[in-house]
Amino acid sequence: MVLGSSSGAVLALDAASKLGPKVSRLFLYEPPLIVDRGNDAVKLFFARGMGIPEGAVNMMRLFMPGWSKMAALAPTIRYDLTILAGTQTGKPLDAGRWAATTAPTLVVVGSRSEAFFHHGAEALAAILPHAQYRSLEGRDHSAVLLAPQALASVAEPFFLAATPR
Repeated sequence: MVLGSSSGAVLALDAASKLGPKVSRLFLYEPPLIVDRGNDAVKLFFARGMGIPEGAVNMMRLFMPGWSKMAALAPTIRYDLTILAGTQTGKPLDAGRWAATTAPTLVVVGSRSEAFFHHGAEALAAILPHAQYRSLEGRDHSAVLLAPQALASVAEPFFLAATPR
């Protein structure tokens, strides 16, 4: 059973596709797939994704306890971009990339997340043979860090459904 979040969701999906029946369940939280038209995706990225004012970013850098840990992870960004190659183009997803995925899959997006997360998740669920899309009420992309219990409340029953009692 595999759980992946953000770019890790795409990595988990790639792994499940390669491992076939070795993966019995696949839970994906907010894979950052952009299937919206290019102009809309770029507009959303600049307005919402990068819309943090510079002063606020400086305050985060100075006062946010996890900033140094995030900065230490900066060299891994290139791996995220490699994993996400071809998934953020504003075009339909390549159905062939994950055609070998056989595991029942739950694709979850926070109800407060940007529309592109929902559109990408819905598109992904539509091309996978055993996938469902679900919205997690009141959450956004930060749920993995800031609301793990809410995420667990959806993931746990999904994973336990595969476990014989």
